[in-house]
Amino acid sequence: MMANKGNSVNMENSEARDARAYHHGDLRAAVIAAGLARLAEGDSGELGLRALARDVGVSATALYRHFPDKEALLDALADEGLRRLGALQAQAWLKAGGGRAGFKATGVAYVRFAHDEPALFRLSFTRQMPERKGGGDASDGGEVAYNLLRAGVGEVFPAGPVDTAALHAWALVHGLAMLILDRRVDWDEAMVERVVGLTFGGVD
Repeated sequence: MMANKGNSVNMENSEARDARAYHHGDLRAAVIAAGLARLAEGDSGELGLRALARDVGVSATALYRHFPDKEALLDALADEGLRRLGALQAQAWLKAGGGRAGFKATGVAYVRFAHDEPALFRLSFTRQMPERKGGGDASDGGEVAYNLLRAGVGEVFPAGPVDTAALHAWALVHGLAMLILDRRVDWDEAMVERVVGLTFGGVD
């Protein structure tokens, strides 16, 4: 009984130290950052809660308040990947000045993101499934990227079927990205720009 009591005290002390080490919300952000770092290093096999707890210097039990299991952690990492993709595409759109040039720039940014962060890109598009998200979650990071895609299509072809055209564009850039990741096609940004520019019969 004394041993059990001692273990309980140790666990409580550990959780208290974890709480002092991070403000509310900081621990979740720190764990996501640690997971993204492991993905960038190609260490996707070590994305468990215990491994990431060691990375941020807390006990594994402290993470369960933010991530009830590994699946929740992977979903959070995937959503962050989609948020990053959406932000990069938005920046590309603005830098190109919108319109046809902006539409093309968002497509190139999509393929470049896949090339630059392959593990995160693959995770993002294998985790964000309707059955896991509960269907139409407004917090889904992919909403930014897809809404930007629809906006671009709407500007280039205002009278056309926007959803069909958006799916066409998405299929093109995603397919090209996967060909590059699977090493069927060599990475060449100039080539990517030319291929994306052919979408819808010649967007330049």
